[in-house]
This record gives sequence, C-alpha cells and structure tokens, in this order.
Amino acid sequence: MSTYMPKAGEITRKWYVLDAAGKPLGRTAAKAAVLLRGKHKPTFAPHVDCGDHVIVINCAKAVLTGDKLNQKYYRRHSGWIGGLREIKYATLMATRPEFAMELAVKGMIPDTTIGRAACARLRAYSGAEHKHAAQKPETLEF
Repeated sequence: MSTYMPKAGEITRKWYVLDAAGKPLGRTAAKAAVLLRGKHKPTFAPHVDCGDHVIVINCAKAVLTGDKLNQKYYRRHSGWIGGLREIKYATLMATRPEFAMELAVKGMIPDTTIGRAACARLRAYSGAEHKHAAQKPETLEF
C-alpha cells in the first residue's frame, strides 16, 4: 500500500462560513485552524498546502469562558526598554474582536510558509455581513 501524495493541480479549495455568535472563541478558532490547514480532508498531507478558505462572522459575539475577559492580556513588545504594551481582552473584544479571532487562529497554525499561507485565507468580521457571497461559501455548523 502506498501513501497518497497530492499534487498541486489536484488541490481544490472550498469556502466555509463559521458563525462565532455565542460560541467560545477558542473552539471557533480551533475549527477554523483545522479547515485552514486542510486536516478535515482525506487527501491531507502535512507538506502540502491543501487547506480551504474560512470566513468567521460575528466575532464580536464570541464568548470567553471563565474570567478570561478580565484576566487575559494581549501583550506585544517594541524591542525597546519599557516597550511592553498590554491590552486586556475585555478592551480587545470591545474594540477589535476580529483581531482577537485572528490571534487565536494564528496561535493554532504552525509558523511555517504553509502556516502563513493558511493564515492569509482567513477572513474575520465582527458583524454578520461579509463580502464573499460571490464565492458561494457554505455554512458550517459545529
């Protein structure tokens, strides 16, 4: 029995819509990461970029369980002394919920060229409207 090796011409990409309203941020991000990598396909190979496009809507209505809104921070550093910037997730979810979703998905995808290409196929929107209706995305319930 031989291992299946997908070729570049055989890869087809579908479009999926995930609704994050009322669902935990991490569970939505985990489902999006699986779709972006292509792990749900029987033709998955880790060395080939065979993932699909994912649209996440209603990011502003995603919930964080426990007391993560007040205890969890988004931290970044400029590289200079005293350059640490911290933002509470309560503020982040109120101002930029789509960025919070992108951060969660990015943390679940490998930091390689395939992972960066997969992150480029993610579209996150804070509301219920998106501009990708021409691609005929199918809604995925999870």
